[in-house]
Amino acid sequence: MTIKSGPVVGFLKNGKMPMSNKGFHIDPAVFKTYDIRGKVPEQIDAAAAEQIARAFVAEVQPKTVIVGRDVRLTGPEFLEAVTSGLSKSGVDVINIGQVSTDEFYFACASKKLPGIMVTASHNPKEYNGFKMVKDMPYLVMASEFREKVTNVSYQDALKAGSAKEENLRAEFIDFVLSIVPPDKIKPPKAVIHTSNVAIGPVWEELALRLPIEIIKLCFEPDGNFPSHGNDIIQLDNQEMLRKKVKETSADLGLIFDPDGDRCLAVDDRGVSIPGDWLTALLAEEQLQNHPGATILYDIRASDAVPDMVKAAGGVPFVWKPGHVYIKSEMQKRGIVFGGEVSGHFYFKDFFYADSGLLAGLTMLQYVSGLATPLSDKI
Repeated sequence: MTIKSGPVVGFLKNGKMPMSNKGFHIDPAVFKTYDIRGKVPEQIDAAAAEQIARAFVAEVQPKTVIVGRDVRLTGPEFLEAVTSGLSKSGVDVINIGQVSTDEFYFACASKKLPGIMVTASHNPKEYNGFKMVKDMPYLVMASEFREKVTNVSYQDALKAGSAKEENLRAEFIDFVLSIVPPDKIKPPKAVIHTSNVAIGPVWEELALRLPIEIIKLCFEPDGNFPSHGNDIIQLDNQEMLRKKVKETSADLGLIFDPDGDRCLAVDDRGVSIPGDWLTALLAEEQLQNHPGATILYDIRASDAVPDMVKAAGGVPFVWKPGHVYIKSEMQKRGIVFGGEVSGHFYFKDFFYADSGLLAGLTMLQYVSGLATPLSDKI
């Protein structure tokens, strides 16, 4: 049977959103360059999530798809709708549950499968959306995907796909600890602020395996995001972390964003470290393992990044920001590490993808190797 799920009237000429008379509700503004994000239900609803899943099948032609979600309150409803759209399209579904984006990336890469992550990144709690992996590390370009969502109706497959749940957290943790082994981390004291998101439970398990003192902040997942605003690059949203570092005389503070793919840091004085400077520090650590390697940084960074990379024996390479552009360029050139001032850090060892967790662990390793406080490097 035909599923009547697209807007019958299409988009208006002025670009405003029409209301579908039956079916889904979606605003063209939710289609960003490489993901989909909008306010629920004003800009996007659960019926649209099912339609997006159907369009994803038409675009990617998968047999099996990984699905997961962040902690947003509308996440369960959206994930159920995505699963329904995939299953009705004849595609098998592996549901990995509530996860960080880098945990989702690991699942797609380790199983060599495409995937749909229900997340709105650092947008406020009223928002939700999707990141869609076509083939790790590459995402479906949402801006090029819009027509398949808005103007096509899809038929049910003759046989529905199956759906099962699978927990890959242990494998994910083992993998990142194979890149940054616990014995490379000496016992600093670190404040870990996980912003009430899905990466909190990951750090709960890491706390049992790392030889360090971890002071926990906001580890409980909560889609209301009660601790602070979601854009962690804003200094106001780091205030809780800065205070706790100073109160506890910690060596380092780390903070993660709502989907866990970004990480920023505070030094032992409780001073926020700018994203470009953090890129340079992480690059120094990468160059310990990859002498003479090329390090990518984005065009918004200060001259401190290429200067520090050269001083550490590396080759600086400037590139435009945005993970679609950075991942492809890193893979093309075999670049071992890349950083954006926004707190996205990319690792060749992590499928050329960005990982907030791996950035945080690498920063702990970096601080472990210092003979003086981190503030001496800032």
